[in-house]
Amino acid sequence: MEFIIKISQFLLSLSLLIVLHELGHFIPAKLFKTKVEKFYLFFDVKFSLFKKKIGDTEYGIGWLPLGGYVKIAGMIDESMDKEQMALPPQPWEFRSKPAWQRLIIMLGGVTVNFILAYVIYVAISFAYGDADIKVDSLKDGYWIDNPTLIDIGFKTGDKVLAINETPIVNDSDIGFNLISAKSITINRGGEEKIIDLPEDFLGQYSSSKSKLNFEYRVPFMIAEVPDSSLNAKKDLKVGDIITSINGKPLKYFDQLEEATKGLENSTVAVEILREDNTTIKKELYLDKEGKFGVLRTINPPRFEELGYYDIFRKEYTFGESFAAGGRKFTKTITNYFDQLRAIFNPSTGAYKGLGGFKAIYDQFPSAWSWPYFWGLTAFLSIMLAILNLLPIPALDGGHVMFLLYEMISGRKPSEKFLERAQVIGFFILIALVLFANGNDIFKAITN
Repeated sequence: MEFIIKISQFLLSLSLLIVLHELGHFIPAKLFKTKVEKFYLFFDVKFSLFKKKIGDTEYGIGWLPLGGYVKIAGMIDESMDKEQMALPPQPWEFRSKPAWQRLIIMLGGVTVNFILAYVIYVAISFAYGDADIKVDSLKDGYWIDNPTLIDIGFKTGDKVLAINETPIVNDSDIGFNLISAKSITINRGGEEKIIDLPEDFLGQYSSSKSKLNFEYRVPFMIAEVPDSSLNAKKDLKVGDIITSINGKPLKYFDQLEEATKGLENSTVAVEILREDNTTIKKELYLDKEGKFGVLRTINPPRFEELGYYDIFRKEYTFGESFAAGGRKFTKTITNYFDQLRAIFNPSTGAYKGLGGFKAIYDQFPSAWSWPYFWGLTAFLSIMLAILNLLPIPALDGGHVMFLLYEMISGRKPSEKFLERAQVIGFFILIALVLFANGNDIFKAITN
């Protein structure tokens, strides 16, 4: 069931982004009376899952979900239709249009992606507002379980004060600033300390088996007790919080391993806090790994009620949501450029974290969440737009680069040159796709 939910979100988001991106090319092409021969969701290598011709355009769904395309007549693209290009230019072809019209057609896809992301952020702001955890309300700091962070010098209980001298106010600020982090200021036991990060921190972090970073500390709340669990018949309920084991307090889940050390394959006395705030006592079994055999969950409103942290909430009027969405939009773009700068700088090792389709799939939660779905779709829309703007032939950015050259110099690159550039760009693109998805496979094998 988890796979179905995740893959459904992944395909819905991907399909939405691809169709709207290609519409960004399709609409201005039609406005400038340019013939569009094909409009496809996914690639139709050898055959299509569905196709229907309406007017001059064949609309279809391919079987290879690596993207989509519109085939515009008289344009040197991935189809490499040399027969058509060998014929005299026709007035309805892309190559016959003025350079400014061709530029608008090529920029249409990324423009739609940027607009879509902004609209989504505005809608999210209006519908859901903002909610975040105030870092100064985390009385006992963060849980540090990532080996990379531990090796650098972080410890559970550290409170994050600043990253690169930028004060950290909300929990989400850490994720946004970690990409460009050179140093992190913490409070440990009442004493401030600056921890300098190694130059290849992102590479070390990307290679780590744990993808946790600074996790806020929460109690051990039960989500589900599988039928196969040793404690399946112990009348445990969803929302129960285990607060002590054999008389020793268990305030946070990260204390569980220490609390159960040496108690494997035994029965222990536990205290449980129920949702009605009553406390009950039970005897539960620990398996050979010192685990109760239950699934845990987090419930931010409940944890706030119990005093674990304070949640900042802000709602926006319809008018205010435009500015709030704009701030999210700008912040996401800035953060993604920071990621790209790090990836293209070999010394950071950030390229090790480059992922493909599996990495995107893994970002979707196992339970359907519309706020999370739309937020991730907005981010992916920005990512798609920026990557398409890279000046690589075969991408929109490559076409834009040659069009700008033509408009500035007054000379149009030869079709033979454009064909060769397209082939080179295609191989560069394939290499990047193979590298990114190869990284996914390598991580799956090694982790």
